[in-house]
Amino acid sequence: MNARSIANLAGLTLTAGIAAGLATTPAAAQKTPMEKCYGVAKAGKNDCAAGPGTSCAGTSTRDYQGNAWKLVKKGTCEDIKTPKGNGSLKPIKR
Repeated sequence: MNARSIANLAGLTLTAGIAAGLATTPAAAQKTPMEKCYGVAKAGKNDCAAGPGTSCAGTSTRDYQGNAWKLVKKGTCEDIKTPKGNGSLKPIKR
């Protein structure tokens, strides 16, 4: 086996390892309990629920809009600090 063959084999092994790691990421994420956190999304970065006249994800018009939510790890929402206050488990007036 020459140096080029060894390098190709090493590259294939590395690629397969990376692909295997990426393949398990979504499954692991699905096991993590999540909750809706209102008032923490930047404009256009919400996951859903951005009020009347909007369709859903990516439709918030203001940073930290109180009726737009983002999915976060369960138990972390109310600890998220923004310039307008902390996240909320319920829609807030902002």
